[in-house]
Amino acid sequence: MQNIGIYINPPQEVWPELCKRAEQDNSAIAERVEAIVGRVASEGDAALYDLAAQIDGVKLDSLAVAEEEFLQAEQKVSAEVKGAIEVAVKNITAFHRAQMPACIEVDTSAGVKCIQKPIAIRRVGLYIPGGTAPLFSTVLMLALPAAIAGCGEVVLCTPTNKQGQVAAEVLYAARRCGVEKVFKVGGAQAVAAMAYGTESVPKVDKIFGPGNRYVTLAKQLVSGRNTSIDMPAGPSEVMIMADESASAEFVAADMLSQAEHGRDSQAMVVCNSEQLADEIVCEVLRQAQLLDRADYVAHSLFNSRVVVFDNRNDMIAFANEYAAEHLIVSMQDAWGVVEEIYAAGSVFVGNYSPESAGDYASGTNHTLPTSGWAHSCSGVNIDSFMRKMTIQEISADGIRGLAPTIIAMAEAEGLEAHAAAVKVRIKNCK
Repeated sequence: MQNIGIYINPPQEVWPELCKRAEQDNSAIAERVEAIVGRVASEGDAALYDLAAQIDGVKLDSLAVAEEEFLQAEQKVSAEVKGAIEVAVKNITAFHRAQMPACIEVDTSAGVKCIQKPIAIRRVGLYIPGGTAPLFSTVLMLALPAAIAGCGEVVLCTPTNKQGQVAAEVLYAARRCGVEKVFKVGGAQAVAAMAYGTESVPKVDKIFGPGNRYVTLAKQLVSGRNTSIDMPAGPSEVMIMADESASAEFVAADMLSQAEHGRDSQAMVVCNSEQLADEIVCEVLRQAQLLDRADYVAHSLFNSRVVVFDNRNDMIAFANEYAAEHLIVSMQDAWGVVEEIYAAGSVFVGNYSPESAGDYASGTNHTLPTSGWAHSCSGVNIDSFMRKMTIQEISADGIRGLAPTIIAMAEAEGLEAHAAAVKVRIKNCK
């Protein structure tokens, strides 16, 4: 098992290097992704069937999941998992329903009414990974907000196993969230299908969901052309801020819960003593031996590190520099620390708030910005499934009042027709 590097009071000039994520050279696959996207855009379903056989080794009879498959999936899912899904649905629904935006109406001046109206995106596409672990929790995190926002149509794509079957839990969760259209398509080809549409898969207006490097590159590719995406995304990550009030056992468990996501995941600790750093590393190595996904953990721990600072201000500054997807604050006066955090996807406060709670059932969304994008991007929320349209109505008195301002500004910019559009109305105002 790879040991974890410990860094003591690193000077600020080396912080960018310590904040680096796992190196990913996508140049080797970029051409492949471009080719896949191009094939799907031009060949439609035929490309999807061929790519399923070529890439996944699966011969599909149909791209769409049949009603019989949904019924069979319901029988396969245990009562325990169904009960857990119900709790998660309740909490996720409650938190996201509370986020619904209101229509704003303001009379900015006499006779001038301005409105901002929230409108649900008409058709959204959800990508649900199904590789090393079918993430049915992501179905809840994406499909429930889409339903609450009022999106007219939800399209879900997910890969199958070698027998051409979608994980039962994914299908059960999809149907529980009201998703009717599920397609057996994975990888970059799924993103392309939702972006361009095929004979079977409808074209969507916005694509949501995490995925591997092929999925991520495909999302970035189509977002530069004709389809919106939720956010830039990369390998999952966590940072834990810890002091003497933290439990080394808890911190190690949080690091490992992130490390098992994949080989390129990253777990970071920022703490205030070398003794605590040593205790955490020992705990990580001990607990890692107990996990089934030890191979993934070993690779991701290679990308992980523990940074020790003598003072709280440096700990906070380093956390803001890193801008973690998940930030756990296990410190005295944790809420005081959180008040000074401005760059994080989702924050977990106190010793009893593990990141896995947000991943599954506390109610917040687990689709979050990675790779430092938390400096400028939000995680998925109800606004992600909506857009804001402005409306204005101006009366005759209103245009008379605004006319001098509009005309002066338009003429100063040399746009005579803009000014004329106001002048003609003033001339004819009754």
